[in-house]
Amino acid sequence: MSDVLGYKGKRVIVSGCFSGMGEATAKLLVDLGAEVHGFDFKESSVPMASFTQIDLRDPATIEAAVAGVGGKVDALFNCAGLPGGGGFPPMDVMKVNFLGTRHLTEQVIPLMGDKGAIVSIASTGGLGWSRRIPTHMQLMMTKGFQGGLEWCEANMDQVSEGYAFSKEAVIVWTQFMGAQLIKKGIRINCSLPSPTQTPMMKTFHETSGKEVVDAAAEPLGRYTTPEEQAGPLVLINSDLAGVVNGIVMPVDGGFMGGLATGQVDITKMMGGQKQGG
Repeated sequence: MSDVLGYKGKRVIVSGCFSGMGEATAKLLVDLGAEVHGFDFKESSVPMASFTQIDLRDPATIEAAVAGVGGKVDALFNCAGLPGGGGFPPMDVMKVNFLGTRHLTEQVIPLMGDKGAIVSIASTGGLGWSRRIPTHMQLMMTKGFQGGLEWCEANMDQVSEGYAFSKEAVIVWTQFMGAQLIKKGIRINCSLPSPTQTPMMKTFHETSGKEVVDAAAEPLGRYTTPEEQAGPLVLINSDLAGVVNGIVMPVDGGFMGGLATGQVDITKMMGGQKQGG
């Protein structure tokens, strides 16, 4: 039982390993004995088996990075992301948070063979997904990075500032792909973090307002740490979670439960966007 999570010797890819949840995830996987290959726009200091600089806005860099890793890949951790606002154009946010993430995943899946696990970071900022499933399904039906890009450019009224729609898309895509990939032995899930103390938090405060962000941190009463978010990501991609598939996993200190039972005051969030990742 010393390797109950089953990562020793496994080959894994972590995108967004420079900072925040991605960096914490990469560190934990290294400690667990995995062969970790990191992708990010900025170079990571985590002692991984390899690091490749990529730009999730550029599919060519994604394809080159995956080809460079090659071989069998056992697990993929999609941790890279951009916040809405903060000077980032909406389409850049959409490319990094969804289009590039989807493209990376589609490049890695053939390397997984008949068994693998994928987890992505969504956000409480994507909780509006259920209100526009038909719209998201149009995006899901697009093929490749370019097909998704063209749909987004034609539907900027839906994309808006980029963050909420991109995180909604991750949630819908996870559930949509779950039923398909499991037939190949590959699982896909995503997490819903509550506000987490990462370098993005300053932008969230500026764009949504600190009161709105703080409300999404209830009932825990504080922001989570990247390490607290990394643990569930590593768990859900582990051998212990072998039949957990297609789920949207709240990692929020009880926020979702508080919403459902009226113990979280949602009125504090009206007028600002809930953002968690």
